[in-house]
Amino acid sequence: MFSAPSGAGKTTIVKELLKTFPELKYSVSATTRKKRPGEIDGVDYYFLTEEEFKKKIENGEFVEWEKFYDYYYGTLKKSVEDNLANGYNTVFEVDVKGALNIKKIFPDAVLIFIVPPDIEALKKRLLNRRTETEEDLKKRIERAEMELGYKDKFDYVVENSDLQRAIEEVKKIINKEISEVNYHDTQTG
Repeated sequence: MFSAPSGAGKTTIVKELLKTFPELKYSVSATTRKKRPGEIDGVDYYFLTEEEFKKKIENGEFVEWEKFYDYYYGTLKKSVEDNLANGYNTVFEVDVKGALNIKKIFPDAVLIFIVPPDIEALKKRLLNRRTETEEDLKKRIERAEMELGYKDKFDYVVENSDLQRAIEEVKKIINKEISEVNYHDTQTG
């Protein structure tokens, strides 16, 4: 499970992992924010109206959800259940609170926090994306500072000052965790 402040590089890292590890399956989150250029509904996110999202909350269809940046984000139970039923290890990209909530439900979940080298680097990355209004950028920076305070609650913290090095470090973590699960399964199965 991956968390990081916006702009820390978690999406890029996760995409590389999914190419490398066929046993991993991405859990597509739902959101009420607008699609960015190039994003595809059902691939990048399930894009819902606020009314649709609230209805799913009422129906208990989320493993976790939160409202931030004036938008709702959440992980649909069905997505997780489908992945698990098909024998996949599920990869989540969620905010820190969502990650900690999912860990309560799935205690064996492995939490990986991606950190930028510093706040200034994060600001530059967000500015370079050119997907944020000035107000949204300010909110994301404030949230990033809050999220960084949770990093010690994660199993692993990976600094993304060099993307290729960060990807390799995360690959080593995934290999280690998969090996431990496979070893445990052969000992108990």
